[in-house]
Amino acid sequence: MVLGLLAIATPTPAAAQQQDAQLWTQINTNVPLTDEVRVTLEQIARFSDRQDGLYQTEFGALLGVKATKGIELGFGYRKVGAHNGNSAADEDRIRQQVVATFGGFTSRFRVDERFNPGGREIGVRIRPLLRYNKRLGTGRWALFVSHESFFLPNSTRWGQRSGYERMRNIVGFVVPIGRLMTADVGYLNQFRPGRSATRAQMDHALNLQLTINLQGQVFPHLND
Repeated sequence: MVLGLLAIATPTPAAAQQQDAQLWTQINTNVPLTDEVRVTLEQIARFSDRQDGLYQTEFGALLGVKATKGIELGFGYRKVGAHNGNSAADEDRIRQQVVATFGGFTSRFRVDERFNPGGREIGVRIRPLLRYNKRLGTGRWALFVSHESFFLPNSTRWGQRSGYERMRNIVGFVVPIGRLMTADVGYLNQFRPGRSATRAQMDHALNLQLTINLQGQVFPHLND
């Protein structure tokens, strides 16, 4: 299978760690309402060899408000669906975030509240992210690297366990497509350490993200 090619160039896993080859796709459409306010419409689909194809979808919207030069506040909602070999329940998520851009560096501090049909408790996730973009030449092409960590401050009876939950690292290229669109094309590595009876998990993904900026305005560019 095509996704299996991603695993060829990776080291052989330790016996206690399971690995998976995946494909992550996302489309973000930025709709400016004013010079300081925008709405981003998000669509995500993720595919996995180990979980028999499409295993997760996410649909959401995010309201972004420019607080000052280089600083944007965001508030949004996502509906998360589980499919095929994914045994997780569907979720509703509320998000708050602060995005700061200084030169080639962009950081995002996000807090998620997870609502699960398996119980009344709200699962909280804290997700700091840092990305660096290096422009290539005088055009809009760029090389980027990013890191994101997931911290869970509370446990729930429906399955969330407190502690350091995962990290995501991406390296790739920003590819311009016409005047209004760019694509992020890169390699994503996600590692979840083993906890209790759960084995450590490492995912190797081809990451494809299309960003559409209506009216040609440019906004902070991050992966999810």
